[in-house]
Amino acid sequence: MSTHEVTNQVPPFAGRDLLADDPALAEGLARWGGDGAVAGLEPLARLAGSEPAQEHGRLADTHRPVLRTFDSRGHRVDEVEFHPSWHWLLGQAVGAGLTAGPWTAPAASGAHVRRAGGFVVWSRVEAGHGCPVSMTYAAGSALRHHPQQRDRWLPALASRDYEPGIRPVSGKAGALAGMGMTEKQGGSDVRANTTRAVPTPGGPLEGDTYRLTGHKWFCSAPMSDLFLVLAQAPGGLTCFVVPRALDDGGRNPFALQRLKDKLGNHSNASSEVELDGTWAVRLGDEGRGVRTIIDMVGATRLDCVLGSAATMRDAVARAVHHSRHRFAFGALLVDQPLMRNVLADLALEAEAATVLGLRLAHAFDAGETDLARLGVAIGKFWVCKRTAPMVAEALECLGGNGYVEENGLARLYREAPLNSIWEGSGNVNALDVLRAVTREPATLEALTTELHRVRGRSTELDAHVDSALAQARSLDPSSAEAAFGARTVVEGLALALQASLLVEHSPAAVADAFVASRIAGRRGHTFGSLDVDLAASAGALIERAG
Repeated sequence: MSTHEVTNQVPPFAGRDLLADDPALAEGLARWGGDGAVAGLEPLARLAGSEPAQEHGRLADTHRPVLRTFDSRGHRVDEVEFHPSWHWLLGQAVGAGLTAGPWTAPAASGAHVRRAGGFVVWSRVEAGHGCPVSMTYAAGSALRHHPQQRDRWLPALASRDYEPGIRPVSGKAGALAGMGMTEKQGGSDVRANTTRAVPTPGGPLEGDTYRLTGHKWFCSAPMSDLFLVLAQAPGGLTCFVVPRALDDGGRNPFALQRLKDKLGNHSNASSEVELDGTWAVRLGDEGRGVRTIIDMVGATRLDCVLGSAATMRDAVARAVHHSRHRFAFGALLVDQPLMRNVLADLALEAEAATVLGLRLAHAFDAGETDLARLGVAIGKFWVCKRTAPMVAEALECLGGNGYVEENGLARLYREAPLNSIWEGSGNVNALDVLRAVTREPATLEALTTELHRVRGRSTELDAHVDSALAQARSLDPSSAEAAFGARTVVEGLALALQASLLVEHSPAAVADAFVASRIAGRRGHTFGSLDVDLAASAGALIERAG
């Protein structure tokens, strides 16, 4: 049509190197990931930013998985059919070592940081397939403490070969893991679970075998090869290993009742599962189910922080990309003073999330169990909670275009609340911080040591750290007032930790602006309300953002 001339439109967000355009991630990898960490991630980062990879991400999200309960002859099969792009994405993730490999690496090797960097980069392609990747990584943290099940499963979970399909693990080059904890009557209160576990000596599995009967309201990645499941044994709530295929080639009873119709995360087949005489092997002692699976929960919560950091990073990068190519009122958006305020503020939030996520991964590498215990709970609450409003503001930078699916921000916006809900919602994690601080005092001391690494560098930060720690130390775990104010305590600790890490590791323009805005309060209540005295820093912040 002669009237249809396309002008002032932004080129596609593709053909990028997602490590080269993320200085905070590259610097963290070099700092904590060991020799060659940056170079080792470069091929994956270039692939992640390529047009074919971005298209695979779009296709996997667009074409949702389909539940196939029966085959054409009426036999129950309980399989999920995925779009080929889902398998391509998973194959690349597994091949890049983003699953359980770090649990087989030498201590202090930087393996968890390198894997964390890869998870951030690859999550920017599409988030849904990150669920089985994360579950597989996390399962290794629980299995490694139990020699028989470790030797049986961990090599396959750490493999770089992606091999879909329900078959015995002995005949597969690689395997994936899922998890079944929550039930409809309890949700996060897993001690209210009603799934029963009856000891059943012998049978097709090695070890202490049981049969499970019950319903799981949320089962992650139902086409995985094994699941860690909580059920009530005679001795109390217990953790079990549940394979989908048995050693004799038969299928374990594992009825997929339906797939969840979720707000976002469309590519991932979250499901409800019925267990009816399902074979399982006990992992750990009876009655110690939560204690046994807690390492897996901690590892998945770390991935919630990393995945949210990836979502933030992609959102601000897309906002900056748009602003650098879009004219309005006679100038590029990126040169408009108020837009610069917004972009700089978003960039601060994304960098703080990235640095915190990598520092927590380093705690896993360094054996800093007390810091990891408390830091992951703090990070899971704060970073995941900040993602939704941050992405909403980034979307608004694109105006109406941001609300259209084809521009990428709408998918990020649908994804943004997820990590704050899964693996324990905000209240669950805030109360977990309260529990750690009051019942495991070594965790607070480890955090204190970390915060004091930059003691004396900023009087405003020092005052905030002192106040946040004093508030945490004054908590009474039996007090209703302590629980009522738990979120306030976590916010104070989270900002203290993020600010301390930025002061220690990031450029002065980043650290000073974060302390001024988040610690000293020189900003308003919305993104883009930084004080005018921070305007001089905006250029450096935007440059680091994309």
